[in-house]
Amino acid sequence: MNIKSNAELKRLEEAARAAWLYYVAKNTQDEIAQKLQVSRQSAQRLVALAVSEGLIKVRLDHPITRCMELAEQLKTTFNLVECEIAPSDPADPNASHGLAQSGAKILERYLKSEQPKTLAFGTGRALKSCIDELPSMQCEQHKLVSLVGNMMNDGSASKFDIVVSMANRVNAKHFPMPLPVIAQTVSDKQLLQGLAPVKSIFEHVANADATFVGIGHINEKSPLFVDGFIEQDEHQLLHTQGAKGEIVSWLFDQNGILLDTPLTQRIVSAPLVINPNKPVYGIAAGDHKIDAIFAALKGQLINALITNEHTAEQILLRYKNTL
Repeated sequence: MNIKSNAELKRLEEAARAAWLYYVAKNTQDEIAQKLQVSRQSAQRLVALAVSEGLIKVRLDHPITRCMELAEQLKTTFNLVECEIAPSDPADPNASHGLAQSGAKILERYLKSEQPKTLAFGTGRALKSCIDELPSMQCEQHKLVSLVGNMMNDGSASKFDIVVSMANRVNAKHFPMPLPVIAQTVSDKQLLQGLAPVKSIFEHVANADATFVGIGHINEKSPLFVDGFIEQDEHQLLHTQGAKGEIVSWLFDQNGILLDTPLTQRIVSAPLVINPNKPVYGIAAGDHKIDAIFAALKGQLINALITNEHTAEQILLRYKNTL
């Protein structure tokens, strides 16, 4: 076994960071040198070292120590079954570089299973970017099922639909939900959920081996409002009702407690499970998401997290300040 010295391991860690900045965050060597506080020549040598040591594949294949430490702290603090932390760009800690690759790595692990799996999916930009990172695969043994409707209020398809685009990439049987995200009335919701195909989808969701969801924030640019799922007056009410985040349109407060409002009573999405006994991965990063992510963790709406270094640090700081 080739056992490396501490100095060699530290050098590889520096090479991994330089390689991530170069290949994933698309920094120039001058920018890398500035961010890592080394000379341009040193930055060039670090990237070359990452290549020669086989750290560079399709995705960065090196566990950066700080990310691993943060992942373990989050797992312990919130009793998570899994946590994946992508490195952050020091100059732009809110950037989502690497988040999609981290999510795709976990998805690929499930898809490579020869044992049939049922995977359930929410929607959103972060989750869609993970799907876009997947390679083409042949996964006829698996089922992909949607947690949320894929129709806008006018009947058009949502541009962030996950299940259909993923099924086309990995050739798996899929169960989209051809329904609006929010019904016009409670009676309409009951009628839609009473349809036999919808009941079948909900049964698949309940038996899913793993679930992947985005975590939406609630502010002036809330995805529910920006993407046209709710009206202006409904959006304004969210703040007065104490909404801090949403998962597949289910709204929750700062403690992760689901809200019961006239709006939520019309949501058609599959129900969320509190303290689930199977993995539910939340995928989100950025300062604007911290309130929502922290609340989702606190309320046990998710039990696995995919985020970046900066967001992980801020969530742990938020937890420390609540003690």
